[in-house]
Amino acid sequence: MRLLIVDDSETMRGMLRVFSQRLGGRVAEAADGGAALALLAASESYDAILVDWDMPGVDGIGVLKAIRTSRAHARAKVMMVTAHTTMEHVAAALAAGADDYLMKPVDEDTFVVKLRLLGLVA
Repeated sequence: MRLLIVDDSETMRGMLRVFSQRLGGRVAEAADGGAALALLAASESYDAILVDWDMPGVDGIGVLKAIRTSRAHARAKVMMVTAHTTMEHVAAALAAGADDYLMKPVDEDTFVVKLRLLGLVA
């Protein structure tokens, strides 16, 4: 499983990286939306892209919309991983094309369940 983690928090990227690697995932990281878009434009496809909502420059919804208009990444599962906990935020992310939504703080068990629901792990 190839994952891209997009979050401006180095701590969050590190935690999600460790969780993913324990599942055998190969991980790439971007510290903001602009860096994520550059990686997506220049790289192979990802099975999943984990995107924070609030980042400097291009926010998570902007990244999500760019992914959903890209043929190269159309098959990637996208999960918003964010501290926004309102149903309005969940609805907005799903309407923009997110496959799932994970609220921070993230624990490993919930992370694994979400990836399982997306069909990424057994």
